[in-house]
Amino acid sequence: MAHIDYFFATTSPYTYLAGTRLEEIAQRHGATITYKPVDMMQVFARTGGAAPKDRHISRQEYRLMDLARSAQFLEMPINLKPAHWPTNMAPSAYAIIAAQSAGTGDVGALVHAFTRACWAEELDIADDTVIRDCLTASGFDPDLANSGLLAGAETYAANTEQAVARGVFGAPFYITDDDARFWGGDRLAHLDAHLAG
Repeated sequence: MAHIDYFFATTSPYTYLAGTRLEEIAQRHGATITYKPVDMMQVFARTGGAAPKDRHISRQEYRLMDLARSAQFLEMPINLKPAHWPTNMAPSAYAIIAAQSAGTGDVGALVHAFTRACWAEELDIADDTVIRDCLTASGFDPDLANSGLLAGAETYAANTEQAVARGVFGAPFYITDDDARFWGGDRLAHLDAHLAG
């Protein structure tokens, strides 16, 4: 059975625009997914990247154009300047880590709920109420928001270290069990083809 390690950031607009296509691809090929939220600002800093605000103006302008076009193409709502961005990624990441360990709901739906809350619903995904609502909507116990915080912090840090060690430099990023690497939601079709052989 194929496996995919999925590295992402809950504040990444491109993670949001990837939607739940990864889950559809994995289901089609009988592949499993391990969700690995990371501190993308650390990944950028350690792999030659820069936070969006620190990029050259030409890159900043292109990013906004590309996000708008991509959202329109995918027929997904997006606010290019959300009210609560940037925000602290850690609380939502910890919730995803706890949810994956609990295994009672839909982790893919939870990831999308957080990114949609940030980029389409004008919600602060560092807020406890928002985190609890996203957990509930995805079939998890909302109390997971406050459980296993130390384990969540340790796993989040370990995910970030692993991302850098395995060649991740942006989000979303997908790595198969045979070390094929795919960066960006626009490469999901390539991942699909790879899993098909």
